[in-house]
This record gives sequence, structure tokens and C-alpha cells, in this order.
Amino acid sequence: MPDRDGHVATRGAGPRAAPAPQAGPPRQPARAATALAAGAFAGFIVLLTALVAGWPPLRAVDATGSAWFRAYGTEHPAVISVLRVLTDVMATGAFVGLGLAAAALLAARGRRRPAGFCLAATAVTPLAWGLQHWAVHRPRPSAGFVAVSSNGFPSGHTTNATVAAAVAVVLLWPRLRPAGRVTAVAGGVAFAGGIGLTRVALLAHWPVDLLGGWLLGITLVAALAAVSAPTPGPGWPPAPGCAGRASPGSG
Repeated sequence: MPDRDGHVATRGAGPRAAPAPQAGPPRQPARAATALAAGAFAGFIVLLTALVAGWPPLRAVDATGSAWFRAYGTEHPAVISVLRVLTDVMATGAFVGLGLAAAALLAARGRRRPAGFCLAATAVTPLAWGLQHWAVHRPRPSAGFVAVSSNGFPSGHTTNATVAAAVAVVLLWPRLRPAGRVTAVAGGVAFAGGIGLTRVALLAHWPVDLLGGWLLGITLVAALAAVSAPTPGPGWPPAPGCAGRASPGSG
């Protein structure tokens, strides 16, 4: 029967439930990236503080490592010639060119958010380590196998390589299964570690400069990922096994 307002009540029907709010995208990856960025940045600050204070263990590591690589390079000039070529893979010009090309390719494929993430990493990385070179007095090893005159902490090549590897892992992560993710991380570590070792082997940097580059690179990519990368949404591919399912909030 209609009520006073003319509405017809359905027999046995209770009050109509309000629609449940649509769940937003999960934030666990963003939290993990934030924690990683905070941890790496804290490590970088501790390392920088110890370096500026002239902590003896760091000075011993630098002296011992550099002396070993100097002796090895002197006895193996052919290896040094190869390392001079390999190290330039992550020179700043090559790094920026690769980053711009990757961002352009992603944008052309309609993946705007990954393209923006890649572009931001490309832009901020040389600025970050360049600012440290300007602010921190850190002479490089004398009479190295390459001629470099600027300050050396952190290693710019190592930071570039770490950022390039980490960005690749972040971009590939949603498309990979667990075994592929392990392989991607291992490859990224090998690449960043290898480029770093070319710098200390060429006596372009002290060993501690490499650690600074690795920590700074991880900080930069993790911080950018916390803001833009890990949250599923338009432009980011679904995880394996999720094809055909709409991501919550991706509308």
C-alpha cells in the first residue's frame, strides 16, 4: 500500500542499504617505498657525517681499497682500457639521454604516469649528486687512470647507474612474477655495483664515494616511487594474474 507520500513499500523488505564506498588503491607499496627512502637517506646522512668528521675507519677503507686498485690497474693496463669504455655507459650525458628516450617511449605508448616518473628521476639525479659535489669538499685520488678534477662524494656515475637500475625495476615490477622480480633486482644490483667498481678501479673515486652513490640513488628512486609509482591506476599495468580485473579506483 502507498504511504502518505505516495511511496509503495515492498513487503518484507528492510531499509535499503547505502552502497559501500569504493575502495581506493592499496597503499602498501607506497609505504614500503617511503620506508626504503627514509632508511637509505638516513644511511646517506650518517655516511656523510662520518666522512666530513674524518672517521678513521672510513679513511682506512678508502686508503686500502684505492691502493689495491692502483696496484692492480698498474699491472693490468688492458683491463683499465676496457673499464674506461664501460664506465662511460653511465656518464651524465648517456644517463640523461637514456632517461629522456625512455620517458618519450612511455609517453608515446600512453603510459603517462610511468613516463613522468622516469622523467623526474632523470632530471633530479644529476642535480642531487651535483649539489653534493658543490657542497662537500672531497678531493679524488691523485694520479688516477682517468682525469677528473671535481669533488668526488658521492660518485655521480654510481648514482646514475643506481637510479637507472632502480627505475627499470620499478617499471618492470608490476609485469613480473616473483622469479622475474628476483632476476630484475639481481640484475639491477649487478649493474649498479659494476659501474661503481669501474669508478674506484679507475681511481676516479674512493670506495666510500660508491657507497654514497648507491645510497643516494636508492633514496631518490624510492622517494619518487612513493609519490608516483607504486599505486595502481591509469598508465600502470596490472600485476600478473590480474588481467581482466578492474583495479579499485582506477575507473
